[in-house]
Amino acid sequence: MRNSCASRLRLTPYVLVIITSFGVAAEQVPYAPTSIEELPSAIFGVGAEPVGTYLNYFESDSGTRGYLSVPQGDGPFPAVVLIHGWTGPIKRYAQLADNFAAEGYVALVADLYAGRVGETIDENRALMFEMEADQAGIIRNLDAAAAFLRNRSDVSGKIATIGWCMGGGVALSYALGGEHHEATAIFYGRMVEDPDILRTLDHEIYGTFARNDQSVPLANVEAFIKALRVAGIPNDIHIYNDVEHAFWQFVEKDPEVNTGPALDAWQRLKSYLDRTVGSND
Repeated sequence: MRNSCASRLRLTPYVLVIITSFGVAAEQVPYAPTSIEELPSAIFGVGAEPVGTYLNYFESDSGTRGYLSVPQGDGPFPAVVLIHGWTGPIKRYAQLADNFAAEGYVALVADLYAGRVGETIDENRALMFEMEADQAGIIRNLDAAAAFLRNRSDVSGKIATIGWCMGGGVALSYALGGEHHEATAIFYGRMVEDPDILRTLDHEIYGTFARNDQSVPLANVEAFIKALRVAGIPNDIHIYNDVEHAFWQFVEKDPEVNTGPALDAWQRLKSYLDRTVGSND
């Protein structure tokens, strides 16, 4: 368990180049990876306006509105599917996709709410319950997202999913029930505690959790870690002290407390992605 502090914090800027490729007009993001002292600008609430493309990657649902961000260059690049929390694919996820593109990943924000976002707790809850009622539909949606990325000539074929809050649980469910992919990163989400179920996983699992999370009980996280070990699944799971739910993607809510753990979790994630899907280094 880690709770590190950083003496300095810098946020990554980038310059944009407008191009048209793959039949989709978009702006490519120059390669500008964060240093050991840098956080993605999106998670500190100072992300630039999104520069990628909103598109439908899921033909079975015309309302689906994903967001694609592409690194500058010919590739091939590894790819990441970003899975939103219960608010839906709000602007911050698009900004984060641009940050991942600056790290050298083709990034697609999946849309599990058919183009909608919640603006109140009641709306968030209703959208989440509607989504959860169709588990097979979730898998089809993410399979379509992965297929969309694999079919691009600038993608290496290696794909990671990364989910936050509700999306963390969805990422794990997809690792258990979706098409093969190379990596799954979970930021505080619903866990599976049965080793027999987890034995079906075929890749290492990354997880970041908060000790003071009121939504994801610590006992459940500890049971998940134990089950992964019993199942023999390699993993990089950390529980950070002093922080609360959603500390990573909303660092600015308590920067003094959140910055150190967020930096450590980010460096762990970068290392994890590098060893599972590769990087643009």
